[in-house]
Amino acid sequence: MTDYRQLKLKIRSLTVFAGLKRDPLVASLLELLDTVSAKPIDTDRAVEAYSRFAETLFGKTDDLSEYVRETVLKDENFYIKKVAAGEEPGKELNETVKNELAILSEIAALSSKKLAKEIDEVTLPGWKNGSLKLTEEFSTKLANISSTGYGIYAEYTFFRVDEGKIVPVAYPDYQPLDMLFEYERERNIIIRNTEALVNGEKAVNMLLYGDMGTGKSSTIKAVAAAYSDRGLRIVEVKKNQLFMIPEIMEELASNPLKFILFIDDLSFSGNDDNFSALKATLEGSISGCGDNTVIYATSNRRHLVKENFSDRDGDELHVNDTLQETMSLASRFGLTITFQKPGKDDYLSIVRSLAEEYGIAGDYSEEELYRRAEAFAIRKNGRSPRTARQFVELLKIGI
Repeated sequence: MTDYRQLKLKIRSLTVFAGLKRDPLVASLLELLDTVSAKPIDTDRAVEAYSRFAETLFGKTDDLSEYVRETVLKDENFYIKKVAAGEEPGKELNETVKNELAILSEIAALSSKKLAKEIDEVTLPGWKNGSLKLTEEFSTKLANISSTGYGIYAEYTFFRVDEGKIVPVAYPDYQPLDMLFEYERERNIIIRNTEALVNGEKAVNMLLYGDMGTGKSSTIKAVAAAYSDRGLRIVEVKKNQLFMIPEIMEELASNPLKFILFIDDLSFSGNDDNFSALKATLEGSISGCGDNTVIYATSNRRHLVKENFSDRDGDELHVNDTLQETMSLASRFGLTITFQKPGKDDYLSIVRSLAEEYGIAGDYSEEELYRRAEAFAIRKNGRSPRTARQFVELLKIGI
């Protein structure tokens, strides 16, 4: 027979997994245990607490064991962080974790029938209790933490910076690698550098430069998604957030995963503080890139800094030094990869591959497909992979 008062005290004693006491389900469970352990039971309060607990559970699943399992394995606590950073937690802390996992397993096994029987006034909803090997699964998580991560990094691949915090992107916009056509040489360079990163070898910061719509950003996002199961994550940093990069890298430094800091459409105007922040990070700053982090940036401008003729007529004594400084940022990336607009043959090859991928290649003769694709490119101001994809997507829906 379950001692509900004792279980309530055990839950309140959680230390390593203390954050779980703030979980909505555990919070409602504490209230429920409080009501059913009181003698005599306040039936109205007990029924209300029971239904609130069931409502919270059913909002996610009807299996209590599965809820507990997912919550525990996603929890981000100081013990997980110690192990992830390669530190030895110590005998006492390991014993604490063992005891707390037993408490959490006890929660997972709570029977709805037995709880409802304690109230015994009305018919109350029931939930399932599946099989659970929590200690074993937690040990497996620790063993694989360098590729699975912990907390939000175990659940998501794509992230962005919002008000100084790294937050997940639940519905990222990206294309799989096998949906990108042509640019094989450029793509392979990015893949090789990324593989070096995930393998713990020295990887370099990269600048992808070229015409609009040539697939620079798409390639970076596709590569990040392709290597997510090997511990790679991507964090998008906006231009006005570049000054935060050292702080972001400090936060990620002890994380066992690998990270791409992704800066899209990078360019600067004169006297831009973000220019100096990025330049210092790329080379020369005391807080440069960590071993688990690289910067991948895209730009339509080779030198990244917008330069006017008036800049060359400036009133500084050493104008040439100023110009050299503004043009030096691109050279601070270890690799610069150029994405040029495709020629006619490459453009039509992309169109054909996409038409086959979308299952509409057989709906048009090759001559008609190419004629319409060329006409579409003229209306869209030129050939590019983006133009090809837009053209095929419109064909797919009959426009």
